[in-house]
Formats: sequence, structure tokens, C-alpha cells
Amino acid sequence: MFGGGTPELSAESYPDKRNIPRMDFLVLFLLYLALVLLGFVMICIGSKTHYLQGLISRGAQVFSYIIPECLQRAMLRVLHYLFHTRNYTFVVLHLILQGMVYTEYTWEIFGLCQQLEFSLYYLFLPYLLLIVNLLFFTLSCVTNPGTITKANELLFLQVYEFDEVMFPKNVRCPTCDLRKPARSKHCGVCNRCVHRFDHHCVWVNNCIGAWNTRYFLSYLFTLTASAATMAVVSTVFLVRLVVMSDVYLQTYVDDLGHLQVVDTVFLVQYLFLTFPRIVFLVGFVMVLSFLLGGYLCFCLYLAATNQTTNEWYKGDRAWCQHCPHVARPPAAEPQAYRNIHSHGLWSNLREIFLPATACYERKEK
Repeated sequence: MFGGGTPELSAESYPDKRNIPRMDFLVLFLLYLALVLLGFVMICIGSKTHYLQGLISRGAQVFSYIIPECLQRAMLRVLHYLFHTRNYTFVVLHLILQGMVYTEYTWEIFGLCQQLEFSLYYLFLPYLLLIVNLLFFTLSCVTNPGTITKANELLFLQVYEFDEVMFPKNVRCPTCDLRKPARSKHCGVCNRCVHRFDHHCVWVNNCIGAWNTRYFLSYLFTLTASAATMAVVSTVFLVRLVVMSDVYLQTYVDDLGHLQVVDTVFLVQYLFLTFPRIVFLVGFVMVLSFLLGGYLCFCLYLAATNQTTNEWYKGDRAWCQHCPHVARPPAAEPQAYRNIHSHGLWSNLREIFLPATACYERKEK
């Protein structure tokens, strides 16, 4: 099909639309994409809403009457193992998915793009991003996030100011038996208190805290960039293929016997039947780029405002937890939580990428 550097697509190779199955999979794919995006938005934004949590709780109760009890126990054990214990399941899954995507890119797209005389710098960019991404992925996995111990407890207590709302003074962790520094949290998965705790990430099998947030952000950025770059290269390849083969200039006979000009839906059908794995790869990396890009923007917003995911999630509830203990006139307006740790964009970013306590401990060693 590809000879002399350009693809040779004869007019006879153009599929008749009457012989092509209707593209119901496109409708199903768009519906699936809409549901995934809706679920992602509801989890990220609606998770702070008590109504959504109550809805999920009621839904779980309904399913508990339908699913047999033995199956429920088995599912709970699996979920507990996957999300509440440290294991390498998602790390291995991450590497497998990444390997499959790059194998398909190398096996088909890279060679075909070379035949179409794409720039090698353009084609090798995903590999460069992959190497950098794996470096930061490894650092996110193995770097100490800022574990609080007896030895460094006093050091961490001096780093951040207590706001007496979300982080009150003189609170001890009942599990670690340590005084809790401001912005710290005990991770039930890792069974340790972490300084400037953000969240526990199953994809790196590690907590994200003060000392590895910079690596996690770099990992997330390079992962998003690699997916977006691969989506762009693959899309440009398909577009150039369509332009060079003049498929878009052809006509076809529709179901009623009328002559029609090739439209976008017909082109998608043609490409899917000719290059099914490439089209599926393009759809996958596009969706992945969108989801990763959205999450990256959220993480950058937290970094720019010097918040953690844990603080963002609990921020609107912090004052409510203390309301019963505070004598306030009935007419007084309830106070809103105020982030006292933000000191400007560059200062906030410097705190993440150059954590002072990490430098101090290296000097001590």
C-alpha cells in the first residue's frame, strides 16, 4: 500500500458506504466519552458536596440488596487491597499501558510517517518525553514524601504556622504518637504521617508530600505532553494520508441511490476500516490528553495558590467542624476558611520545587 514514499490508494479501494456497517460505535464511543468526562467532573467538583456523597451512599445501599453477600465481601477485599494497601498493581498497569501505546506507535505510525517524510525530530519527540517521564515517575515512586519521625518532628513543627482551624496546635497522631505539624496528615495506606500531605497516589504507590510533589508535577506534565504529542503526530499522519489519497474529493452512492460528496463521517469510517488500531490509538490518547490536561491544570492551580489536595477537599468544612465550639452571635455571619500559607505565585512555586526542609536534612546528613 505504501511505496515510493507515498501511499497509493486506488479508486477501487474506496469503500462503498452501502457495504460499510453503520458507525454505531461512534455514537457509543461519544456516549462513553461523555459519561467518563461527566464522572470525572462530578468526582473532582461534586466530591465536596454532601448531596453527592449521600447519593452515592444510597446507591451503594441499593446495590447491597441486589449483589449476593459473598460477592460483596470478595469485592470489598479486592478494593481494600487495591486502594487501601501499598501494592504495585497500578504501577505495573501503568507501565503495561504505556508500553502498549508506544509499541503501537513504533510498530505502525513511526514507520508510515517515515514513508511520508515526516521530520525525525517530530517523530522522536514522544520518545524523549517518555524517557523524561519515566525518570520523574521513578522519582515519584521512590522519593520519601516527607515522613514525620521522632527525629524530625521538631523540625517540621517549625515549618508552617498553625491556623487553628484546619490545623490546630498540640494535636497528636493516635497511630504514630507524634505531634502533628501544620499541613500534615496520617496516610492510612502507608501508615505514616506525611509533611504537607497532598494525597496517596496508587499509580506511583507512594504518598505525594512536601519532598516529592515537584517530581509528581513534572511526571504529570511530561505524561500529558507525551500523550498530546502522540495524538498530534497520529492525527497529522491521518490528515496527510487523506489529503494525499484524495479520498475527500470522491463521491459515493447513499442508501437511497443518490450521489453524495464524501463527508466527515464517511472519512472516519474509511480510516477506521483501513487503520483500525491507529484510529483507536488516536481516540485513546486524545481522551487521555484531555483528562490528564484537566488534572494537570487543577494541580497547577493548587501549586500556584499553595494548597494541597487534602486542604482543598477539606477547606470548606474546616470552619464548620469548629462552629459548635465557638460562641458566635446568631446574627453573625459564619467565617470562611482562609489560606494563610499562600505568599504569592513565585514564592509558592519555590516552596514546592525547592522545599527548605529537604535541603536542611541533606545538610544534616
